[in-house]
Amino acid sequence: MRSMLKATVASLTLAAVSAGGAFAGSHALSGDLKIFLDTSNPAPRATMEAMIADFAEMHPDLNIETTVIDREAYKTQIRNFLTADSPDVATWYAANRMRPYVEAGLFEDVSDLWAEEDIANNLASTKGAMTIDGKQWGVPYTYYQWGIYYRKDIFAELGLSEPTTWEEEKANCAAIVASGRACYTIGSKFLWTAGGWFDYLNLRTNGFDYHMDMAAGNVAWTDDGVRQTFANWKELIDMGGFVANHQNYSWQEALPFMVNGEAASYLMGNFAVAPLREAGLTDDQLDFYQFPAINPDVALAEDAPTDTFHIPANAANKEAAREFLRFVVSANVQTEINNGANLGQLPVNAGSAVDDDKFLNEGFEMLSSNSPGGVAQFFDRDFPAEMAAEAMQGFQEFMVFPDNLDDILNRLEKVRARVYK
Repeated sequence: MRSMLKATVASLTLAAVSAGGAFAGSHALSGDLKIFLDTSNPAPRATMEAMIADFAEMHPDLNIETTVIDREAYKTQIRNFLTADSPDVATWYAANRMRPYVEAGLFEDVSDLWAEEDIANNLASTKGAMTIDGKQWGVPYTYYQWGIYYRKDIFAELGLSEPTTWEEEKANCAAIVASGRACYTIGSKFLWTAGGWFDYLNLRTNGFDYHMDMAAGNVAWTDDGVRQTFANWKELIDMGGFVANHQNYSWQEALPFMVNGEAASYLMGNFAVAPLREAGLTDDQLDFYQFPAINPDVALAEDAPTDTFHIPANAANKEAAREFLRFVVSANVQTEINNGANLGQLPVNAGSAVDDDKFLNEGFEMLSSNSPGGVAQFFDRDFPAEMAAEAMQGFQEFMVFPDNLDDILNRLEKVRARVYK
């Protein structure tokens, strides 16, 4: 990786010197730059450390000190170190996962970076996820797509094509059920998979801004918009769209239904592709489509959990920190750190390239070009922990007992009043 990134560094430096761009004058950087990382697993750690080493090579007068903290420990320590002994750069997550630190005044406003043309144009898909109160509070370095993975051979057998509207989705589902199969596999034993269904149905019914208002506690669970989301969900439940007894399965235990042809599709993140391939499905059998539109007046938004870099408000070297963030989001660097040998995910920069994998390519195109409505982070990242836990329990209950909806929504409204008071 180092040799490949050296070529990246050289091209970036040359472009900056010749064009007077973002890196122009960067050789004047000096002093200390403290970077805290939560990328403690071996491959992400090596990727980040190599990237930082190449940034250091660009700035020989800058002394960079990197601290890697176990991801779970990082979550409990972040508020303390942002307050007491702040680094200059820290990893974290987008959207409402960063809100507590924004509202506490612990993250730096980096809207100035987002006003720069390259960042504004190439990172546009995640701007909403990095925005609170009209300002941007960090930059993204990686994400991955969610969508509907499906058995292309089953669709061909039944004469079905990829749906783009809700009516087409339901018509496909009716045909699949009539063939003796379930439309969708799901394992809701650990609840979060049901959160993915709520996310997509709510984003498609009411839109990104409404969904984020819900996450911020500003929309009642008994609101008519929420009820319409559940009404759309109930249409699929009532037609027998989901595998039976899904509450007893983990997401992995739900995979065989699709592998064996008992279910035709799976709403899931791209991490499901590897085990589906390992179980024997070929790329001729497996394909992907974007969750179809429900409300034609709502722009398409996606779930794409996004990992981010931030500048703490108490950072000592904000000039060098800003230069590091520019480096992290540049097209070539994001191409390299996200390739299969490193993070194996998607670069956020629309000018980056992705590995030659059909699902990564489809996801990159979808998130970079075909998701004008914004990028959500996934239910249990966007909503506060207590609200998310109670709500996802309610989603699972609804999928098993849809007639309990009124009780579920009234219960969740009481939780909202407590959590956001």
